[in-house]
Amino acid sequence: MTDTTTNPAHPTKPPHPANAVERYVEFWNAAAPEDQQRLAAQTFAAGVSSRTPVAVMRGVEELVAFRDQFAQHFPDYRFQAREVPETHHERARLRWEIVVGGTTFATGTDVLHLDDAGRITEVTGFLDQPPEGFGHHDHD
Repeated sequence: MTDTTTNPAHPTKPPHPANAVERYVEFWNAAAPEDQQRLAAQTFAAGVSSRTPVAVMRGVEELVAFRDQFAQHFPDYRFQAREVPETHHERARLRWEIVVGGTTFATGTDVLHLDDAGRITEVTGFLDQPPEGFGHHDHD
């Protein structure tokens, strides 16, 4: 029989938030639908919510659809960290940049909240440098 009890002398450490940030960036850059679905399942909790100046989304399916819609408009985009993400207490702050055609399209900051399994439960996003012509205060 397998012992399924936990040992209080050796508690299980939750996954480090930096792992979730890495998967999050990979998700936004995944081109193949099977990679998107795999990364979404590994990265996001089922009830994930995302609040950004662009959209409010609930659930993995809405995030995948938003990512696909963005990629249709900008097929050569790249989502990347601008600096090393900061993490603490199941939280991460990612300062990001979207590059399109070798030029910065937008920059922003996402604050990620994680569950005990290291999956993202909530994203709060801010635009630091919105795309040209985008009035992010119009979406409050």
